[in-house]
Amino acid sequence: METLPLRAGGEMDAVIDRYQNTVYGLALTRTGNRADADDVFQEVFLAYYQCGKTFRDEEHRKAWLLRTTINQSRRVTSSSWRQKTVPLSEREDAPVQFREQSENEVWSALQELAEDYRLPIYLFYFQELSTQEIAKALSIRPGAVRMRLTRGREQLREKLKGAYFDE
Repeated sequence: METLPLRAGGEMDAVIDRYQNTVYGLALTRTGNRADADDVFQEVFLAYYQCGKTFRDEEHRKAWLLRTTINQSRRVTSSSWRQKTVPLSEREDAPVQFREQSENEVWSALQELAEDYRLPIYLFYFQELSTQEIAKALSIRPGAVRMRLTRGREQLREKLKGAYFDE
């Protein structure tokens, strides 16, 4: 069995510090619960640690981490074990809690969106990525990103009607 080159501890710590919120937030957005997001987070940084890949610049590293997070999240959410289990209501994860009630409502509404809309909105508003960066991370055209953002905003507006928008 071939061993892959490992990254230096200082470099690894710096990358985790810089991208931990991005990777965890995307994993949580994609999987919908903390336990799976924790697993994805660990798998992504383990893959980074072991890959030995040389990145052209920070944007290339960030794109690789986003793509790896999306792929790992997909593996977790599409596993046959997960599809054959039903969570017990007492054991379901506590929802993500923010300091402000309004943030909790927006996050809950975001989680109710289909993934095609949820991921671009999360990456655009929470991670402040451009439509070009989102397109690259999701392997879709920038025009498709803009369309998903528009449709996702419309759906969020409907879900939050009364709380933030006039009816």
